[in-house]
Amino acid sequence: MRRNWITRETRACGGLVVTLAALVISCPLAEVSGHDGQAMTPEEKSEIRDQILEMFDHAYNSYMDYAYPADELMPLSCRGRVRGLEPNRGDVDDSLGKFSLTLIDTLDTLVLLNKLDEFEEAVKKIMRDVRLDNDIVVSVFETNIRVLGGLLGAHVMADVLKQRGQRMQWYRDELLHMAKELGYRLLPAFNTTSGLPYPRVNLRYGVVNPLSRTGTESDTCTACAGTLILEFAALSRMSGDTIFEEHARKAMDVLWEKRQRGSDLVGTVINIHNGDWVRRDSGVGAGIDSYYEYLMKAYILLGDKVYLERFNTHYSAIMKYISQPPLLLNVHMHNPTVNVRSWMDSLLAFFPGLQVLRGDLKPAIETHEMLYQVTKQHNFLPEAFTTEFRVHWGQHPLRPEFAESTYFLYKATGDPYYLKVGQSIVEKLNAHARVPCGFAAVQDVRTGTHEDRMDSFFLAEMFKYLYLLFSEKSQLPIDIDDYIFTTEAHLLPVSLSTTQPSCLTNGTEPPAHQDDLFSYSCPSAQTLFPNNPTFAKTIRDGYKYLTGVGRAQQASSVRGIELPLHDTGLEPVEFLKSMGISLTPLTELVSASQGSVPQDSQKGVFKLKLVAEVSQTPEHEEVVPLIVQLISPPFLGRTVLMAGPAKFGLDLTKQEHGVKGRIMKSVPYTACGPIENTVELQGHIALALRGDCMFAAKARRLQEAGAIGVIFIDHREGSSSAETPLFQMVGDGEPTDDITVPLVFLFSKEGATLTAALQEHHNVDVLLLPKERQLGKEKPEKLNIKFRLAKEGELEDGEMESTTIQLVLEQSETATSLPADNQETCTFPHKDPESSP
Repeated sequence: MRRNWITRETRACGGLVVTLAALVISCPLAEVSGHDGQAMTPEEKSEIRDQILEMFDHAYNSYMDYAYPADELMPLSCRGRVRGLEPNRGDVDDSLGKFSLTLIDTLDTLVLLNKLDEFEEAVKKIMRDVRLDNDIVVSVFETNIRVLGGLLGAHVMADVLKQRGQRMQWYRDELLHMAKELGYRLLPAFNTTSGLPYPRVNLRYGVVNPLSRTGTESDTCTACAGTLILEFAALSRMSGDTIFEEHARKAMDVLWEKRQRGSDLVGTVINIHNGDWVRRDSGVGAGIDSYYEYLMKAYILLGDKVYLERFNTHYSAIMKYISQPPLLLNVHMHNPTVNVRSWMDSLLAFFPGLQVLRGDLKPAIETHEMLYQVTKQHNFLPEAFTTEFRVHWGQHPLRPEFAESTYFLYKATGDPYYLKVGQSIVEKLNAHARVPCGFAAVQDVRTGTHEDRMDSFFLAEMFKYLYLLFSEKSQLPIDIDDYIFTTEAHLLPVSLSTTQPSCLTNGTEPPAHQDDLFSYSCPSAQTLFPNNPTFAKTIRDGYKYLTGVGRAQQASSVRGIELPLHDTGLEPVEFLKSMGISLTPLTELVSASQGSVPQDSQKGVFKLKLVAEVSQTPEHEEVVPLIVQLISPPFLGRTVLMAGPAKFGLDLTKQEHGVKGRIMKSVPYTACGPIENTVELQGHIALALRGDCMFAAKARRLQEAGAIGVIFIDHREGSSSAETPLFQMVGDGEPTDDITVPLVFLFSKEGATLTAALQEHHNVDVLLLPKERQLGKEKPEKLNIKFRLAKEGELEDGEMESTTIQLVLEQSETATSLPADNQETCTFPHKDPESSP
């Protein structure tokens, strides 16, 4: 039976507030069938769950055997990583504080995985071995989410087991006392005029002490300052000391006040002393991610409606400016229509899970499916990848965010598809990350090389989400619905919301945007899936072959040739056609034989059939350069972009005045699917991104949509006409007589100039024409010159010396008609004396 999300009444700031009881776990659909695959049987789920337990044991035992009490395991070296004894890794090492980081971070995972003996033993080790007064500088953010959160989550678990009367009877809140000590050691970081914390603190000497070796920093990231409220508030409410929640709340208030009021977005880096933004790019990934997460979850955990109002305001802005389904792109916070980069980072993979928590499933499903397609292509999510799903930064430190969102989507939908996704994560970890002493991070997903690191979050988060994904509630030692996950997946009880919160200086203006259905309550399954149990599959299908991986292909009995084509700046088929070879991909040939894609198929190799003879082509085919000239205010023809022509479409060299029109982006931008904004494109010149399909296919769709011309923009970052020769776009092997609109090609840098102009001015008119006919370009003056011979001094009336050029004809040995003393002059009138030679 489907049910609504649980609601709970709590008293906050003198008023009743409806708060979510737990994460999305409280609102799953029942069993949903009819999806991408058959539902898993209990036996299959149990088998995978056992596999996850075995993997956890391998990782955890490797840490305990080879690394403890060090902070982390070095799985390739089979030893512990001790700060100061290993080569410095910069900011990455700020997580290490000589406090057995991995064990503390893993404590509540041990309980969730029913490893209660190991948990009890681990707590005793922590009490006996761990010191928190080390003379070492650590990240406030990392220490809070991993160590403070780990101690609090473990205390909650220890207390639950003790209350049952079977285990931990000896426990006397020792972990809570350690958490309080650590909290006080972090408080000196808040000694700033703004209330925003320093990014680092010395565990023994704080910040201002001359021995602290910190305090010179002026900047911190938004997530670093905005990801404290859950742990600090929980510590306050568990210990009775309000100072922790007050400081964390103050930092949240400052970030809220410093948001850009026009866009309701925040930047990535902020000055901790004056509150000025240092980096103004805004997204949902690295540098900001968990700030948004903690706004939503602070409402759930603490019962304070202010946090929800702030989250809803930010969320509306995110969906307006940053979300470009299935992509999540960084924009400029003050000018949010401008994308500031063409790549995404892997930390944004948490966001679909947060959207599920809000009840906004459609974009969550879209983005998650995009991420899944990237993992299919590269085995894991690269740290950063382009909007074309190529690797931008190939590292993968075994991050858990994709598994996190997979778990939440499964709990929200009950769709067994997400069990298959989880199974693929398990298989890839075993196949590509497992080593004899644990699991090793991947240095580059393109090569599969390993890095000698196994971060603590791998044990704290990855195995927790994977185990929960394949477990029934009855198989867990706790009622998971009674807890909320921190950003490090530590478990805090929602019952903390019944504790009276501190509401000093905590106010939010009413949101300017119109609240939607999900702003203050979670939707029921019937609202999300109105009589349509295949809702999630319907959304996913549009993104199934987003990266081109996994597309079903027709087998052919025709023997093909393999041509590894390097990136020459031309589409593969175009490149071959420029050599006079007409080729058709085998996958496009209809064959009587049916079968699967050959196993030897790989990216970058095209199986092609030669269907035409090599034709004779001129040795050198001249490419006539075209231009895109911006003619509307404020450009007025001064901005001119070099463009390449096409071998089909309207020939601009035969148009006396070129083609003029207002530019409009195509939706989708690649124009490789049905055009969604045909009304806006009517009578305009369309902008389309190169890639995914042939130029001719794009041109046909846009012409049918009513575009009067098309400007194609190169998808390869950094390409420019100054560095790459112009080329002529060619067709797709089919007749192109039906394409009658003009087509031009801009390289990436020129295209960026054009799109930036469109984003800033919205209405931009351009002129497409040959370069030689550039509007406003000074043309050489054509002068009609009339010669007559005259003797020196013989000028007709009106012929002034100042307006004549004299050509003296001298006699040479070959001269035959003029005597030596008969010099003649040639005169002509000059229209512009100032420019005469």
